[in-house]
Order: sequence, then C-alpha cells, then structure tokens
Amino acid sequence: MTGGKDHFDALETRDPAAREAALMAALPGQIAHAKAKAPAFAEILKGVDPQAVTGRAALAELPVTTKADLVARQAAAPPFGGLAAVEPGGLQRLFSSPGPIYEFETGRADYWRGARALYAAGFRAGEVVHNCFSYHLTPGGWMLDSGLRALGCVVVPAGVGNTEAQVQAIAQFRPAGYTGTPDFLKVLLDAAADHGIDCASITKALVSGGALYPSLRQEYRDRGVAVLQSYATADLGVIAYESAADGGMILDEHLIVEIVRPGTGDPLPAGEVGEVVVTTLNPDYPLIRFATGDLSALLAGPSPCGRTNARLKGWLGRADQTTKIKGMFVHPGQVAQVVKRHPEVVRARLVVTRAGEADVMTLRCELAEGADVGDAALGEAIAETLQAVCKLKGEVALEAPGALPNDGKVIEDARDYG
Repeated sequence: MTGGKDHFDALETRDPAAREAALMAALPGQIAHAKAKAPAFAEILKGVDPQAVTGRAALAELPVTTKADLVARQAAAPPFGGLAAVEPGGLQRLFSSPGPIYEFETGRADYWRGARALYAAGFRAGEVVHNCFSYHLTPGGWMLDSGLRALGCVVVPAGVGNTEAQVQAIAQFRPAGYTGTPDFLKVLLDAAADHGIDCASITKALVSGGALYPSLRQEYRDRGVAVLQSYATADLGVIAYESAADGGMILDEHLIVEIVRPGTGDPLPAGEVGEVVVTTLNPDYPLIRFATGDLSALLAGPSPCGRTNARLKGWLGRADQTTKIKGMFVHPGQVAQVVKRHPEVVRARLVVTRAGEADVMTLRCELAEGADVGDAALGEAIAETLQAVCKLKGEVALEAPGALPNDGKVIEDARDYG
C-alpha cells in the first residue's frame, strides 16, 4: 500500500482523467492477451484488432459474454470453456458455483482484489477477522480470506452454520471484524445474546452475497457494529465497495465497468439503470465485456470520502429473473425443474419477501384442473423438491387454476430495497 491512512493506495485518489487514460492504455494489451491465451476469446473476438480498441466507444463495439455463455462453453469444453488464460499447473483452487459455473484461483496475490474493500471498511493489519463466507466448493470464503491475508489480518475460517461453535470461537478469539452475508451476522449476535456470550469484540463488518437493508444496517449500528458492503461475483472478484462516507459503491481500480441496456451491449449514460458489464485486467481470467446480470446505475461525482473513481448506486436487482436469496442465486430454470417433477403443477412463481431481517421464498403453484389445493402431502413433496433443486428451504402455496398471471414471470422479488 502506498496511500495514507484513509486510503488503501494512491490509485484511489487519482485524477479521474489519469485513471481513464491508464485503463484505456491497458485495454489493447488485455484484449491481445485474451485472444492469444484464451481460445474462447480468440473465437469471440475474431477479426478484432486489439490495437484499435483504445477507448470506450471501441470497447462498446465488442460482443458481450454472459453467464449463460459461460455455462454453455464450460459444458462443451471442460473445465473452463476455453476462457482461462493460464495453464492447469498455474491453478491453486477450483470451484463450482450455482449454474453450474466453474471458477479457479491462481497464486496471484489478492487474486479477488478484496483487500481494497476491506481497508475501506476499516480492517487493518494484525486484526483477527471471523470469516463466515462458505469455504465449500464456492469461492466466497477464499475471496475474503485471500484479501484479509493480503491486508495482514488473521483469519478465522468459520464458514457457514454451526452457530453455537462459531459464537464460542468469537468469544475465545475476540475478532475485531466479521465478513460474510448480511443476515448471518445477526444470527450470530442473537445467539450470543441468548446464551449470554460476549461477542462485543466485533465492531466492524464487510458483507456481501445479499442486500444490506437499511433497517438491518441500523440494527447493527445500534449494536455497535459498523457494517459496509461490497459487490462481488465469483467470476470477477470484487467489483465495487462502500466506504464510511456512505456515498454509493466505489469501483475497483483494475476494472473497466459499463452500464448497458439489458439484453444489448449499448452503454447507458450516468444515472440510468442498466446491466453491469465488466472488463477485467486480470491476466489469468481475462473476461472481456462480461455481463454480470446485475442491475445498477452510475452515480455522478466523486465519493465524499475522497476516492475519485466512479460509483455504482448499488445492487438494484437482476437484469434477468435470477435472484439472490440468502446469498445464493436462484435461477428461473431451477423453478422449471421443480415444476417438471410434479405434473399436478401447471405454472409456478417463486416470490421472495422478507420476514424481519430474513429472506423468505414462497413457491406459488397453480394446479391443474381437478387437483386438490388442500393436498398437504403434495405441498410437502414440492417443498422437498424445491429445497433439493435450489439448496434453500421455501414455503409452498397451492393455488387454483388461473390464480397466477400468464405474464412469463417465474421469480418475483418483492423485497423492499429501501
């Protein structure tokens, strides 16, 4: 780090024109590298002259790669669909995320770029941090683990579940901070209060993997914990993060981010809501114009904290109907799988709401003519299928024919994002 105590490094306070010039200067080399080392991008960018892509207008002419493209390419050419630009011997960890989508981590320091976001959230070298992102198959735990270790922190690799053991570990190790999903910190603090266990050492948190609702942030503040959030994906690592100045989510310094009209690659002006499309400068996984499927908007002006990079308004939902529930993505295709296993169901809609500070999902099932909406056994069977397919528990509501609108909507996010 080369910055002052308030900033991770000097890159964060650069003149915006200098930052843009540096990103655009690096872009042709990254495109050339992707074409030379990643066979999929040699195909995707066939006919593209990397040296001609020196600005955002030229970048916007390149095709967009979607998560669906990743799934299809990886299924056709395991393990990474020709998108990786590193030999197998250069990999350290392999992951599987819902989709399924397969990712990897190399030995590059702070591979997921988490240290910058952690620093902005107040984490400092020498502090003990309780990391509750999952270490099992998905990269979440390792993303924050590597960032914390790059920052010089001591990590408790807690993962998810085992609440009582986790609370005891917090009391023993006295961590200064928490990393994990927004909801699980409340689970831990409530359990500690119920059992009379002191977890007051936690005074800061960096959360991701779900929405940090204003009411929940305030509850944490009232309990003495300052909670900030970061926006990250398993493909790209950290994309943006909050600072204590509460001025939107500041973009990472090593990404080129566009907001485009959903379903197209056409950039939108600042302030308009669209899909987040990212070009990364990571040489190991050189994703060019990768469409995240997430909706956001660019905010005008710099953050009040002095960081000068562009800012996102925050996560504003999904460009498609894919929805994040309790830190896990649920796809329309998964709802379709549930319906196919139960011929009594004609149509279904997964409705996501909140009960207090917890996500609740209810699968509304429109039954065929003659089926019994009071069939408890059928409801229980569908609930079991829902959990098996989505890896999350949900409620099931059996409804009469014609109860659901025939509008094509499969997942309805009815949560209030404030």
